[in-house]
Amino acid sequence: MKKKGLIAEFKDFIMRGNVMDMAVGIIVGGAFTAIVTSLNDDILTPILGIFGGTDFSNLTVTLGSSADAPVLYYGSFITAIINFLITALVIFLLIKGLNSLSTKFKKAEEEAAPATKVCPFCKSEIPVEATKCAHCTSDLPTE
Repeated sequence: MKKKGLIAEFKDFIMRGNVMDMAVGIIVGGAFTAIVTSLNDDILTPILGIFGGTDFSNLTVTLGSSADAPVLYYGSFITAIINFLITALVIFLLIKGLNSLSTKFKKAEEEAAPATKVCPFCKSEIPVEATKCAHCTSDLPTE
């Protein structure tokens, strides 16, 4: 048996479906993060500023009294937490909606495909896959 080269193994790894799906997910996630960040920075923060009078992005603590003392921007951290919570909520709602739709379609498919049929000769209920009636032993026509 011939061993694959490093390049061939890497190509097989990259071309696997789950790696490609992950790459698409990361790209879409990055774009989605930009949308949520804009929602928070451009819409929610100003609205919260009306009620609370606080813009989180400007909250800081200076560690020391000199001009070059380090500054902690904890308001930016609070903004990042809000972005995360909004992102998590929206993803939760999307997945919940998709699961709900999936369940509806599964139920519709199950209801659409009957498990039994009626024998045309004796009118007894028999399994849909049956080729001979268990009640009257008639050969059933194939559909």
